[in-house]
Amino acid sequence: KLHGDKGYDYRHLRRWLRSRGIVARIARRGVESSQRLGRHRWVVERTVSWLAGCRRLHRRYERKPEHFLAFVGIAAALICYRRLTK
Repeated sequence: KLHGDKGYDYRHLRRWLRSRGIVARIARRGVESSQRLGRHRWVVERTVSWLAGCRRLHRRYERKPEHFLAFVGIAAALICYRRLTK
């Protein structure tokens, strides 16, 4: 299930998600309020801000996508480790 605000309300995006079996919960422009989506979106935004705290990931220094994904994995493991040790 994907939660998104009105900025993602496009027919082609909804069609793309549906073709991959993903249920879209996107506020419609001019119809719905995006206030109800806030309780789901903050988890993603908080996680992205944690990853942005890693300097090597903040600016993408790696040229190869495999190396970048490896650093994202290491950063995620470090974030989880720090959260579990608190």
